[in-house]
Amino acid sequence: MIVNDPTVLSEVTDAVDAYEAALMANDIAALDDAFWNSPHTVRLGVAENLWGFAEIAAFRVGRTGGSPPRTRLRTEITSFGSDFAVANVAFRRDDTGMIGRQSQTWIRTRDGWKVASAHVSLMQAGADQRLAST
Repeated sequence: MIVNDPTVLSEVTDAVDAYEAALMANDIAALDDAFWNSPHTVRLGVAENLWGFAEIAAFRVGRTGGSPPRTRLRTEITSFGSDFAVANVAFRRDDTGMIGRQSQTWIRTRDGWKVASAHVSLMQAGADQRLAST
């Protein structure tokens, strides 16, 4: 298995960047398209646990105004072979300054790269918020 094949990393980086742009634009169709349309898809958010694509899509439609604006601080992507990758993002919410984390498991499907699992969380005030490698 090849870890961090440059071609795969480029493809997944493009997918992660497109997801971020769609998130900030509240482009619901693009956000839905980024997720694997499967009952096995999971998205655990700051205030919600969504099991299956149908719950994720319903959440997006019901979230007035979309995601709060944020600034990405760091993005780390690791690919494993040609069909699996993990993306981790640290971000700062523009409204509150809170630091958040997002992890996504990306899989290659017949329809391109899709998120199969995602987790979003905010750090507690006073928590160690270092972003540099240790």
